[in-house]
Amino acid sequence: MPKHEALTAKAIGNRIKAKGLQKLRWYCQMCQKQCRDENGFKCHTSSESHQRQLLLFADNSDTYLDTFSQDFEDGYLELLRRRFGTKRVHSNQVYQEYITDRHHTHMNSTEWETLTDFVKFLGRTGKCNVDQTEKGWFVTYIDRDPETIKRQEALAKKEKLDKDDQEKMAEFINKQIEKANKESTASTSVPVFTELLRQNEEEKVSLNLAIIAKPNPVSKSKALSLNALEKPVSGEPGSEPSKKDDTRSLKGEKRKKSTLDEIMEETERAKEKQNRKDNWLMEGIVVKVIAKSLGEKYYKQKAVVQEVQNLYTAVVKMIDTRDVLKLDQAHLETVIPAIGRTVKVVNGAYRGSEASLDSIDERKFSCSITIKTGLVKGRVLHNLPYEDISKLNISS
Repeated sequence: MPKHEALTAKAIGNRIKAKGLQKLRWYCQMCQKQCRDENGFKCHTSSESHQRQLLLFADNSDTYLDTFSQDFEDGYLELLRRRFGTKRVHSNQVYQEYITDRHHTHMNSTEWETLTDFVKFLGRTGKCNVDQTEKGWFVTYIDRDPETIKRQEALAKKEKLDKDDQEKMAEFINKQIEKANKESTASTSVPVFTELLRQNEEEKVSLNLAIIAKPNPVSKSKALSLNALEKPVSGEPGSEPSKKDDTRSLKGEKRKKSTLDEIMEETERAKEKQNRKDNWLMEGIVVKVIAKSLGEKYYKQKAVVQEVQNLYTAVVKMIDTRDVLKLDQAHLETVIPAIGRTVKVVNGAYRGSEASLDSIDERKFSCSITIKTGLVKGRVLHNLPYEDISKLNISS
């Protein structure tokens, strides 16, 4: 029977019927042909083309079976990885989404008869974590991508380092608290009350109630004048130390640090150690190009960091020429603005904070700043190296 002409009602109806997923039992995997009903599938199996495909399958059945099984496994795992990632999901839910593709590899052409057998195979080969519940089999994809494994190891290492630093800090604070408690206990000793016992019960208690005569004011003034004459001059042998000498001696002594000061200093050191990084690039700061290989057009010119890639690479925009370049951190250096301008701390304990530049010490290549943001707003930092700060682009 000839086919209907294009754009006729019968041809359009046939195309509508053939669209979408149909019954899997009327699909021929060898010929990759989908039949609409049982009669069509019967006619197809008796056709000459289907018979030729069966002869090819009979000659090398294992190769065809392995190919179809591998295609089905790859398609199922790809959908599981892309759609669900490493989440735990019902195996049948993944299968239903997989078979929505009309040209997928059918399970009846693979070595697995049921979906349960296929899920058990994934568990045995270590490609997925499988578990059975009352609702059926659940699968969890195991991502063995080298980049993913490397990223997970780096994240775990970072979490371990942060945890170790926090444990060390907590242990140090506990020791300082115990030390402070011991010092306070020793300084304020609790009095011990005992029972009053008399050693000799026959001992008589006598009280001296003698009346002290009131001194004569005239004789008191004479005694004061004599004492003033007899008092040696300060500095001579036998003279008492003056108040000026006492203040001088006190100034020479160093004031002992309190426990709170020690805790704050230790916290600052830990914060400095944690935030001290090899990479100092940050978005929005002004930098200077120091690479002569870029030519005179860009050498010693200033630019604004637009984006930071891979920690050590920056996309910068030149201030004068407005050109956009991608440079390594080694080709850039920080910029120190005029006193009073806003800078950004790019390294150290207060990394990422904005501050105002107070003073510059050109001999020591250092400066003093005042923090303007965060919980430590108003804190003044002295002797900060040039490399730890950079000018902040106000327009960013």
